[in-house]
Amino acid sequence: MIRTQIQLPDEVFVRAKKLCAVREISLAELARRGIEYILSVYSPEPGGGDWQPPKPRRLGWRGLGDAEIKAHAQLTANEISVLGRGKK
Repeated sequence: MIRTQIQLPDEVFVRAKKLCAVREISLAELARRGIEYILSVYSPEPGGGDWQPPKPRRLGWRGLGDAEIKAHAQLTANEISVLGRGKK
């Protein structure tokens, strides 16, 4: 087991000591339990823990292909309004 020192704000120390007295445990045991809990909640991801963004999925847009989406995205507002009138 390794010994270490920590610094706590006065109020946190007083509250921790009161809890230790109620639970009949040492401050060291309280710190160990707290650290073990945090480590279990924030456990590293399997495979090294290097986060990578998710792979993009092909969702499509209005049933259009990539070239059609690109072409539509490059239309001006005027061109879109003209196209909209023609669909009626």
